[in-house]
Formats: sequence, C-alpha cells, structure tokens
Amino acid sequence: MNRAQARSCENRLRRGRPAGDPRCAIRHIPLCCARHNEPEPVVIHPLLLIQTGDAPEAIRARFGGFADWFRHAMRLEPAQLRVVRVDAGEPLPKPREVAGAVITGSAAMVTERADWSERTAGWIRDAVDTQTPLFGVCYGHQLMAHALGGTVGWLPAGREIGTQTITLGASVDGDGPDDLPQAFPAHTTHRQSVLVPPPGAEVLARSELDPNQLLRYAPHAFSTQFHPEFTAAAMRAYIAARADALREEGLDPVALEASVGETEAARALLERFAHAALARGEVRAFESQPLS
Repeated sequence: MNRAQARSCENRLRRGRPAGDPRCAIRHIPLCCARHNEPEPVVIHPLLLIQTGDAPEAIRARFGGFADWFRHAMRLEPAQLRVVRVDAGEPLPKPREVAGAVITGSAAMVTERADWSERTAGWIRDAVDTQTPLFGVCYGHQLMAHALGGTVGWLPAGREIGTQTITLGASVDGDGPDDLPQAFPAHTTHRQSVLVPPPGAEVLARSELDPNQLLRYAPHAFSTQFHPEFTAAAMRAYIAARADALREEGLDPVALEASVGETEAARALLERFAHAALARGEVRAFESQPLS
C-alpha cells in the first residue's frame, strides 16, 4: 500500500463515515486494505475509563455501576471501552496504548491525596504530555486540575446537588466545545471543587455556585464538574439517598428532586468526546503502520 492509498482510507473517515462502516472505515481496515493488497490489520486501541469509585450500593443495585453509566452515555460497545479501577490498585496502561481516557467521579476527595489518586495524577501529566485525549468528570475534573497545577478544596458556597444551569463564559463564544448552547442543564453532586484552575487552563463554563464547571487544558483535554453520565433517575436517587444530610444543610430534597430534568446537551458533550477520541486514535494507529 502506498501513502496515497492510505490517505484515501483516512479521508473516508474524515468525510463522516462512522467507525464500523464496512465501506472502508479504519476500524474495518482489512476490508479496505484487501483492495490494496495489504493483509495486515491495524490494532485499534480502546477508550480508557479510569474508574476512581462507584455509586453507593443501593443505587448500584438499581442502576448498575459507573462503568455502565459512562458506556451508555458515550454510546459505546463493550469492546470499545477498557475499564481500570485505580481506586482498587489496578495498574494503568501507558497513555499511548489507549485512544483517550475518561476519569470518573468518586466519593473520595482529591485533597486526601490517596496513593492511588496521586499515581493517577502522574499518569494524567504523562497523558497530557503525549497529547492523549482526556475528559475528567467530578473527581476526575478535580484530579486533572490538581495534577496540572490547580488548587482543589471545599466549595465556598457549600454543597451543589441536583440539576443546575451551566452557562458558557462570554469569551467562549465561537471557541468552545462544539454544539453546546449558551446555557444548558446538567446534573451535579459535589462538595469540593476546583478553586483555582491550573496555569494556562481556560474556564469555559460556570454554574451559580461553582465558577469552574468546565475547563479546557489543551485542545484534547477537558474536564467537567457536572456529571454528563448521570440520568435523571440516577440524579433523583442521589438526592433521595442524601436527603437527611441535605436537610441538615438547609436544602430541600423534595424541591431538588422535583427540579431534576433531562440533560441531553451535557450527555452529548461526553459522547462527542468519546467518539472523536476513538476516531483520532484510529487514524493515528493507521498512520503508524509501515506503508509499502
């Protein structure tokens, strides 16, 4: 296969044919390359889910665990996602062995500086250095900011929970994540947050209580304090599970549950990241192959 033939295969992907298209998408490279007398398949790396915790047992029994939530939100097949439980001591692959990584939420606190968390922070720095696509959520958002030089601590306004309005910054217009409206609903549940973003990070969106809801660290590295993987049912379950604590803090769990809504724009942001990372990984894997 010569380079022009290889580029024609890549261009088919860039014209919008999804991964898995039998007409020559990179994921089905043997079908494509058979026409060019190239029998060698290309190894396609999965997206990595760095799982830092899980839902409470009662919620998990009803809705499954975080890995299920993220895979469904990203609209991925099981083979497209590799899950590593870093909080259980499982080792992470090298950043170049994955198409990208999504870092989940956790009941732990970044400020506790657990060994597994600090090791993951080091992995994040390596991943940014190798331009591996990254998307952190809640704990993952805070861990990315911590790893890259930001400050994490208790949210000054107190706990944020429920479906909140996320608003893009005025300076983001035309230069933010694709297809996000100026204001959109998203599910939240956290007591700590990013207090000071890392040097060079861009603040893309805020909520009423948290000024750092969406950060961009590099062209392929983002994080959100809100939960794009949560469904409305899961959000209601979290509010119900914490009802007593919410009342003690002066919040109304009944009103919070009643205000829970659908958050499609937030979910779609995560889905677009996942599929863009996989597509980018396919092209990079293909280009790394020797051409005859």
